[in-house]
Amino acid sequence: MADAYLIPAVNGVAYGLLLYTVAAGLTLTFGVAGVLNLAHGTVYVLGGYLAVSLSDGTWTGLALGALAGTGAGLAAGLLLWGMLRPIEGRGHLAQALLTFGVALAGGALLVRAFGTDELRPSLPAALDAPVDLFGHRYPAYRLGFIGVAAVLALCGVLLVRRTRFGAAVRAVADDRDMVAVLGLDPRAVMAGVLAAGGALAGAAGALGAPILGPGPRTADTTLLLSLIIVVVGGLGSIGGAFIAAIAVGQVQSLGVIVAPDWAPYLLFAAMGVALLARRRRWAT
Repeated sequence: MADAYLIPAVNGVAYGLLLYTVAAGLTLTFGVAGVLNLAHGTVYVLGGYLAVSLSDGTWTGLALGALAGTGAGLAAGLLLWGMLRPIEGRGHLAQALLTFGVALAGGALLVRAFGTDELRPSLPAALDAPVDLFGHRYPAYRLGFIGVAAVLALCGVLLVRRTRFGAAVRAVADDRDMVAVLGLDPRAVMAGVLAAGGALAGAAGALGAPILGPGPRTADTTLLLSLIIVVVGGLGSIGGAFIAAIAVGQVQSLGVIVAPDWAPYLLFAAMGVALLARRRRWAT
């Protein structure tokens, strides 16, 4: 019986790590820079489309797609920061309206450029073949993605907690005025956070294209799940986002098998339970 849940559980880990890579950028952007970026899912899709366009079944095409997606996401983050500067201080509603408009316009342009079909990149033969996983055949790319995403998650935690940039990010989140007194420019740090968040979304789109291929609805799905992860994991918490992402991945993957009739509602039920548990912890 337990053997039947093995592959879905591994799929849940892969999906959770993919969502974590996206949500980590969103939680930093919202928790540190205070920017409610509703265009984050569109940046993910942009990275995916670039990866599909550059993929040709070779390792070079795969690497170029990952680099292009990451670079485009970084540039999108900086562009978004420039667009947000004129409305700085007007609150989250103005940010939501601006970034939602960017998401709509960007999504329409991407559909016009790449069409309405969900696309998948061409992978190298070694990654396109199944491998043996505890007696089961499992896609080699997904297994490799789990390893790459786990390394990215570890690097993200070390970057935030062990580097000077991470210390500046945490300081800006706590007290921007004190950071300015210490000689650091809070706006420069915030711009770096938006650029890093965009780069993570673009990289996730490029690397995750074989798992969650870009399409017209992908941006909305990715943004919704990322927002759930950010809320459950806690604003600005990289560790909380990781735990929440893995949990969401397992609920999405195992829910279809355990309770197929209730699968569409399990995620929101789990989110409600998590929020109630956190509320009780805060109350005590």
